[in-house]
Amino acid sequence: MELIGPISQLVTLQDLPLKGPISDSALPVISNAGIAIENSTIVAVDNWDLLVARYPTASITALEGAYVAVPGYIDCHTHICFGGNRARDFALRNAGVSYLEIAQSGGGIWDTVTQTRKCTEQELTQIVIKNANKHLQSGVTTIEVKSGYGLSIEEEIKMLRAIYKGNNETAADLVATCLAAHLKPKDFNGSNEAYLNYLVTNLFPVLRSENLTNRIDAFVESSAFSVDEIAPYLQAAKALNFDITIHADQFTTGGSQVAVQFGALSADHLEASGDKEIEALAQSNTIAVALPGASVGLGCSFAPARKILNKGGALAIASDWNPGSAPMGDLVCQASILATFEKITTAEVFSGITFRAAAALNLFDRGRLVAGNKADFILYPTTDYRDILYYQGSLRPSKIWKSGKLIGA
Repeated sequence: MELIGPISQLVTLQDLPLKGPISDSALPVISNAGIAIENSTIVAVDNWDLLVARYPTASITALEGAYVAVPGYIDCHTHICFGGNRARDFALRNAGVSYLEIAQSGGGIWDTVTQTRKCTEQELTQIVIKNANKHLQSGVTTIEVKSGYGLSIEEEIKMLRAIYKGNNETAADLVATCLAAHLKPKDFNGSNEAYLNYLVTNLFPVLRSENLTNRIDAFVESSAFSVDEIAPYLQAAKALNFDITIHADQFTTGGSQVAVQFGALSADHLEASGDKEIEALAQSNTIAVALPGASVGLGCSFAPARKILNKGGALAIASDWNPGSAPMGDLVCQASILATFEKITTAEVFSGITFRAAAALNLFDRGRLVAGNKADFILYPTTDYRDILYYQGSLRPSKIWKSGKLIGA
């Protein structure tokens, strides 16, 4: 057993609710704290002096200086497996060119599909590892990673194999998601329905036989797949016991309705969600995932996070790190910006990037600093946990533990 401390403040997030608003006064913080870990698991969190007395034979990792400890962050929506970049798109958008005009001129998602297809599986694996390690150094210890830039059986499998291999070569935990239903590829000769049936028939069995993922995502949008078109695809995924998540209500509504109907773990984006959609999400068990990075990248409104919380919904916050609309990839910075514009409490932000985000991935062994959870935690060089969001991502972690191991030590 190992004792780590003393820690000026330890934010446990213990006993905070999965749904609804949380006041900062409810945030559980232990002063002069320590963490007892064994192998990859937290044994106890408590006052430092009490822990030392309780475990007299434990080895001690003594910390010099002041630190605040928080759970390792969980980014439940990223696209960090991709080729190339879309700096041209970003410059054009800022110059006033529309998203549709950029796509028609050869930019947009199809540009990334083209560049990703040119990459070998090994090259994509190295890209995933590089991006995951960058995220890890910012304190993100669990990272969801989507396919969706292959858009053929062969290319989607290539992406998912790269994510699988990357997971074995980074200390971060990578959770793969199949987003083959991102949009119908330009080189597919058939309807949207035919493309989706092609995926069900030819891709789903490989996902199961190679154990590449247990998660299916779909982009439900007027420019991608309609509510009616996507329903049989999701029915087939549910029949095979895949977990469902939905790109929902980004530009038009309908996706969140699908997410609730099919019992999706999460509905992500939600920038276009109105009162009806917010109410339905709040009454369901689907996690609402705000993606402020996409709002910053596209210059559009944020998801109605405050309304979702006030209605009793479960709100997670993710980076949407991708080469097109959200290239920044800084989860804490984006969450801090969302908090400013949507008036999200510090307790709600920390919950949204830890245990609530974990629930969106169907994970319940992380996101809180409590006995029995994975020993994933971050130390910041400060005495006040509020500094983390106050500095909007510029205050960086000093030390990061992943599964009980100090990263970089």
